[in-house]
Amino acid sequence: MPKMKSHKGIKKAMRTRPGGTAVIGRPGSRHKTGKKSTAVNRKNRAGSTLSKADEKRLKSLI
Repeated sequence: MPKMKSHKGIKKAMRTRPGGTAVIGRPGSRHKTGKKSTAVNRKNRAGSTLSKADEKRLKSLI
């Protein structure tokens, strides 16, 4: 049986904090940001944490 390959798209999209929680970018922050409010754009920069279920599922891909 060959080795499992890591999913490169997920590896680039999320990172883990020193405590072990996973951080991923917020949706809606890539384009059409001119019509969104400044507060929304600023909030999108921070990223968001994943839920425990998603974190467990996606960490297995990395």
